[in-house]
Amino acid sequence: MDNFYYHTPTKIYFGKGEENNVGKYVKEYSPRKVLLHYGGSSAKKSGLLDKVKHLLDEEGISYIELGGVRPNPELPLVREGIKLCIAEGVDFVLAIGGGSFIDSAKAIANGVANPEDDVWDYHIGNKKPCKSLKKGCILTLSAAGSEMSDSSVITNPETKVKKGFNSDFNRMDFSILNPELTYTVNKYQTACGIVDIGMHTIERYFAKGEDMALTDALAEAIINTTFKFGKVVIDNPTDYDGRANIMWASSLSHNGLTHCGKPFLLTVHQLEHEVSALYPEVAHGAGLAALWCHWARYVYKANLPRWKQYAERIWNIDFSKCGIEEGILEAINRQEQYYQDIGMPIRLRELDVKKEDLEYLALHTSKNKTRIIPGYKPLGYEEVLDIFVNAY
Repeated sequence: MDNFYYHTPTKIYFGKGEENNVGKYVKEYSPRKVLLHYGGSSAKKSGLLDKVKHLLDEEGISYIELGGVRPNPELPLVREGIKLCIAEGVDFVLAIGGGSFIDSAKAIANGVANPEDDVWDYHIGNKKPCKSLKKGCILTLSAAGSEMSDSSVITNPETKVKKGFNSDFNRMDFSILNPELTYTVNKYQTACGIVDIGMHTIERYFAKGEDMALTDALAEAIINTTFKFGKVVIDNPTDYDGRANIMWASSLSHNGLTHCGKPFLLTVHQLEHEVSALYPEVAHGAGLAALWCHWARYVYKANLPRWKQYAERIWNIDFSKCGIEEGILEAINRQEQYYQDIGMPIRLRELDVKKEDLEYLALHTSKNKTRIIPGYKPLGYEEVLDIFVNAY
């Protein structure tokens, strides 16, 4: 087990009705003014936005609003939010929604706190923030884990680049998690979330690292819980225990817990980011489902013992009845079938990705053939292109 640093300062308020305490939770930070950051009409139609405003009013907390966040949140709205917050003297950001809304809120908070910097420089690795605003969220979609992660992913539509960066300044100060708020999420978005939650830990599971007994056990519990209760909430969207288990898995899957003692690497996420940067209408989870099994079949021979363990502990493969490679491939096939069963694509063409764009995607992933993605099987341009072609 490698040395590691683990820091998760986010306060979690979990359970029924916790959003009714948002005014009290925000007041603990004595804000001058709060930015309410959300997406389109869902926060308004559900009544959640009006409830939040009423609760802030009761506590005498001043606020302004900025809606319009889209899936795969974009840089222009972040920059608009930064200008608005600076002009209005905002010192606390409250996101209402899922990972896209939270990531956008994080970027705004970083930009306002460091007005001398261009916030995009953080995402492309040119600079690091020195501080950030206080921030919280009310989660309404279990998926990205941004409510507890140190990650923020933003797309620059001008350059068609989607980049995330990791920093302790990206941690929410508090997150409100009421599973009931996810009851109205449709089956497709619920399924996208299930894929993303599982993938955050599955990809860590296959990062290089040995002697990881405890971290492996935690990871396997989260993966198994996600797959089990994913089916439950697809079939019964208002099953509280199902939604609760999925929501908590979302937070634990991406808060750093499941890679303690090994490198942090999300290879398939990097491939998918190129897809949804070029095709913003592609939901992140759907893109992951279309890619992961093809990546798995391409790389599994580089570490047969690791894949054998995954096949046994996640997909209950009995290797006394089959060979190692046969059992591993059966496990990958079962995961692919699971994605189909919950309504996810298993090929890029199902997402209307054009075949002629595959080389472009491989060039961008490999930074014009100058980058090798590390791992048990390193991936350069040719390998990445093979995966995209196989996934088509």
